[in-house]
Amino acid sequence: MSDDDIILKAENISKQYRLGLVGTGTIAHDLNRMWHRVRGKEDPYLQIGAINDRSATASSDYVWALRDINFEVKRGEILGIIGKNGAGKSTLLKILSRVTSPTTGFIKTKGRIASLLEVGTGMHPELTGRENIFLNGAILGMTKDEITSKIDEIVEFSGCQMYIDTPVKRYSSGMRVRLGFAVAAFLEPDILVVDEVLAVGDAEFQKKAIGKMQDISNTGGRTVLFVSHDMAAINRLCPRCILLKNGSIVAHDITSNVLDQYLADNTEGFKVQVQPENLVDKDLKLISVSLNLENGTLVKGIHDVYTDFYINFRIKCEKVIRKPLISFHFKNSRDEFVIFSDINDNNSNVLPEKPGYYNYSIKIEQPLLKPDRYYLYVGIVNNDTGQTNHFPSLLNFELQDSKNVRSKRAGYIYKKFKWNS
Repeated sequence: MSDDDIILKAENISKQYRLGLVGTGTIAHDLNRMWHRVRGKEDPYLQIGAINDRSATASSDYVWALRDINFEVKRGEILGIIGKNGAGKSTLLKILSRVTSPTTGFIKTKGRIASLLEVGTGMHPELTGRENIFLNGAILGMTKDEITSKIDEIVEFSGCQMYIDTPVKRYSSGMRVRLGFAVAAFLEPDILVVDEVLAVGDAEFQKKAIGKMQDISNTGGRTVLFVSHDMAAINRLCPRCILLKNGSIVAHDITSNVLDQYLADNTEGFKVQVQPENLVDKDLKLISVSLNLENGTLVKGIHDVYTDFYINFRIKCEKVIRKPLISFHFKNSRDEFVIFSDINDNNSNVLPEKPGYYNYSIKIEQPLLKPDRYYLYVGIVNNDTGQTNHFPSLLNFELQDSKNVRSKRAGYIYKKFKWNS
């Protein structure tokens, strides 16, 4: 690509943090750095530092959250960034958004950057939704007339019309994400940076947000950097993708190739321990989910379509809840619903209404599915509070046809039905 096409370029980006302390280090370390700088030598602490592996025991006082990151993004491109929790995705986006500075390396950008990195990013809690729209527009360098011309579209897209003149501190987390995304998307930044915040929104808003990102890229010629654990959304939205592991880029290619590598390497991913900070409702928790064969063996990435498998959930209920709802669905590689089920499909199941742990197992019998990549979504609704914990693309796996029969038949589901006349 020519230099005119490139709107963002990262060169040798690294970020080092000190473990266990707030700040960069001690006075002794600062004096040591100064002494080396006066003599024209390299910072001595850049020569040490552990690899960013959250599961390992710390071997140094320093850790490289990112190490030697290099990539380019052209105008109008949607670039996906994926990786396990703690791989360095959010740190990279904060550096690209100028929230923090890199330890080494530099970023070159052309135009304005709007970021949606956490729930409520850029929102002042004491200001109303309308006032926050004008505040964010001013930060992006827009005039009052420009913001006024777009405010009706922003409010309509967010779906927060009733609360637009209410202080943002009264908003739910989902409402803050809705308004924050609408502001970032409609105020026409040249580069839109979106972290995993869309998972907080409901299914209807996620669909609108993904459609809007496609629209601003295709028709507006704007660039989107999209971080998500929703592999179906990544596959649908991003032609090109970056895979981060332990703070380094291990794959940078077309999305299908990167997803194949992520899937092959993601042996941990087929028994997922859900992080508490990802939960909206704390009273009804998804502890873990796994895919297993009948003998208990984990399904790890690639599976034959002729073998049954099981979805296993472990739920923790903290207090008495009336009629909680647990559901799951599969999407295929085209982001289409293929299977849906909730706990009410089988009345013999015990609802998690009393405090304690609950284990559920659902058998997926074959022949049912066709060869494809599938993504497992889970939703848990607390009907007492109305809050929903939504887990997009918790697991993804690929089904292959060893006999090469099912792929020749049209449709999403492979099932032969009995016809009576």
